[in-house]
Amino acid sequence: MTTSTTDRRPRAQSAPSGPPRGTQADGMAVAAFVLGLMGLLVFNVVLGPLALALGGLALARGTARRGRALLGLTLGAADLLVLLALTLADHTVSWSLGG
Repeated sequence: MTTSTTDRRPRAQSAPSGPPRGTQADGMAVAAFVLGLMGLLVFNVVLGPLALALGGLALARGTARRGRALLGLTLGAADLLVLLALTLADHTVSWSLGG
């Protein structure tokens, strides 16, 4: 009589493809912070909303860098407030440092 033996060795799990999800969210949090900070100086009409979107996505995906994501959200909102203040002062979307 022949009996079949079952393989009781543990199976190797396949490695996940791409970077872990938390790493992507951490990168988004840092990018939101940097874009929000840069938006205070230049091109705030685009960088402000990008900072808001990336900060929100990072928080939704559960980033470990929650403080950076919140700073990105705050700076993105500040970018839009600066743009609004300059628009109301000059009645234009562009601004310059000259007098």
